Amino acid sequence: MKIVAQVKLLPGSAYDADALAATLRACNRAANTASEVAFAKDLKRRNVLQDAVYHRIKADFDLGAQAAVRTIKKVCDAYATLKGNLKAGNLGAEGSKRRVRAESKPIVFREDAAQPFDDRILTWNLDARTVSIWTVAGRLKGIPFVCSEQAAKLLADRKGESDLVMRDGMFFLTATINVDEPPVSEPKAFLGVDLGVVNIATTSDGEILAARRLNRYRKRQRDLRAKLQQKRTKAAKRRLKAIRRRESRHAANTNHIIAKRLVTAAERTSRGIALEDLKGIRQRVTAKKDQRARLSSWAFAQLGAFVEYKARRAGVAVVHVDPRNTSRQCSECWHTHRSNRVDQARFVCRSCGIVLHADINGSRNIAHRGEAVWQRGAVKRPSTG
Repeated sequence: MKIVAQVKLLPGSAYDADALAATLRACNRAANTASEVAFAKDLKRRNVLQDAVYHRIKADFDLGAQAAVRTIKKVCDAYATLKGNLKAGNLGAEGSKRRVRAESKPIVFREDAAQPFDDRILTWNLDARTVSIWTVAGRLKGIPFVCSEQAAKLLADRKGESDLVMRDGMFFLTATINVDEPPVSEPKAFLGVDLGVVNIATTSDGEILAARRLNRYRKRQRDLRAKLQQKRTKAAKRRLKAIRRRESRHAANTNHIIAKRLVTAAERTSRGIALEDLKGIRQRVTAKKDQRARLSSWAFAQLGAFVEYKARRAGVAVVHVDPRNTSRQCSECWHTHRSNRVDQARFVCRSCGIVLHADINGSRNIAHRGEAVWQRGAVKRPSTG
């Protein structure tokens, strides 16, 4: 499986920072020139596009030979991704409009978009925690970087390209590492996980991971965005952009923490993890006006993706189950009725009379369904030999 490791660069001077920023601008302007040619002449393959634009972008944008090659490859990869999305129909709710826009004009790269570097123009010194990187102002040597210990261990197995990224005036390098997956262990049972807006995740063990703190944070950010949007100044727009990114990072960090707790609990008890299949939930659910913002910012897909990749690294089985009636069905006697769910937090079975927290009841139903899915062999089973 592929894991992304990220490090933060610490340019030692304003000159170094300006050189990195200028490199991104030059590479992305060159990418836009190559993209226009690729679109106009239908040259989407790397070899033919390189023959058409290599010398031009190298001279016009003062790029080194390898930087020009990486830029052309970035353009071809972008068109290949677009073609795959068009073929698969992965264009969101306004698919037809997006398809028309995508097919009627060339791909445009932001001036601060990520730029790939290979080992010819980027050298890592993991012992000294520094990099040497090519820029339009010459090669910068001994640029320090900082990262977590886990990222440092992953970088030891790094091969291939790394991307230079600029975000909020800071520079990062991201590298993709291939990590061997351990075999999936045969689960003794399943840990059911009920995902929600009020409570981000509730487990069949009775652990409730509430979203109250995150929702309060998001409300503060929404109020602040509303005030800034009324100003309509460039400074306000820059501030809005920074706030949006910070909120996204905060939500992702919260999901990482929750995913790690879930996978650790399942691994420790030799269980698998059962999740609801919530694809299309936003289209199926009709939310009240005061709940729409919370529903639209519900990052259940991201949390599910984090759980899956952490589980794969730990050899923990993950299954997805049908979420229908998990909130209305009694986890003890299986009686299903809409009146069993008294309110958001309380479940009272009209048949056996059991009283449970509604999300805990739902997570237990998910755990039962996860075992049934596994027993039916509807997912890939671990190899025994």
